[in-house]
Amino acid sequence: MEDKIKLFAISNQMTERSLDYIERDLKIDLGRNIHLSEEKDDEYYPQFQHLIRVEAREMAVHYELFYCLEVSIRKMINEKLLSELGDDWWEKADIPEQTRKNVKDNIQREIDSAFTQRSENELDYTTFGELGEIVRKNWEKFGDLFNSQKGFNRVMNSLNLLRGPIAHCSPLAEDEVVRLKLTVRDWFRLME
Repeated sequence: MEDKIKLFAISNQMTERSLDYIERDLKIDLGRNIHLSEEKDDEYYPQFQHLIRVEAREMAVHYELFYCLEVSIRKMINEKLLSELGDDWWEKADIPEQTRKNVKDNIQREIDSAFTQRSENELDYTTFGELGEIVRKNWEKFGDLFNSQKGFNRVMNSLNLLRGPIAHCSPLAEDEVVRLKLTVRDWFRLME
């Protein structure tokens, strides 16, 4: 009986994947994602072209992966510098002057917009590329977390390039999907 249930589940997954391909390749909506449409804005979402909605759904997976990765990197940097330098680590750490200026400008821009501030932590106002710079400038504090400084630089540079299409709403090429997965794997390998 257990084998029949497994076979049913596998067959269902294969059918779902085939239907995904049919929807994407033929640019049609078979109405299979009813639960997804419940989460979407019913007034505006249906007005976008089906192909754009399909691309958005495909890119959401990569966005979610990168979101988790970037937030965990920010958390790791914050925790490490907090433990090494204390509560005022932002003032004590070797932060490039341009990064400090960018952060100050970004905070002020948010205040001037009258939007809710995203954070009280300056690190949350840095770009992804600036995160790598902060680690590089303070390598003596991070060297025990990573097994190679060259490897760290290579992985951060690759991640920064891969982040572009994900963050700026462009489809990620098939090769870059593979590269993203491999680079995330490399990130975790750096900390082994």
